[in-house]
Amino acid sequence: MNINLIVVGKLKEDYLRNACAEYIKRLGRYCNFEIHEIDECRLSDSPSEKEISSALHKEAVQIKKFAKGFIIPMCIEGKQLTSPEISEKISSSGVNGFSTITFVIGSSYGLDPEIKQMGNLKLSMSKMTFPHQLARVMLLEQIYRSFQIIEGGKYHK
Repeated sequence: MNINLIVVGKLKEDYLRNACAEYIKRLGRYCNFEIHEIDECRLSDSPSEKEISSALHKEAVQIKKFAKGFIIPMCIEGKQLTSPEISEKISSSGVNGFSTITFVIGSSYGLDPEIKQMGNLKLSMSKMTFPHQLARVMLLEQIYRSFQIIEGGKYHK
């Protein structure tokens, strides 16, 4: 199985980069993993809706270059699933003919509607608000947890 993670923006903190590196290392046992970092468009301090929309569109053009397979955009209006439900989605995607799953994390302003429409499953982490950069670590952990659930490992209790 191939897992792609497309993210807008780069991690700024060492502790977040280290956490991501650890989960990526662990995932190597279960899948071919690739991460694609897309540059976040620079916006003014108080961007207008038009400026935000234009930036999201520019980011979408870059995202589409890497989006393939079963596409899961992470967005606030997406479904909230339990860890076992996410593992089932990952497991069943292969049975349904997808050898690649692509997760997409947008900028702090979200994702262009076109990217959301491309999605096979829109997913939300929570109703709570988290720091944008933490989303990458949280998603990687859940992907790793999913493979542990599929394998029957002890990581998920």
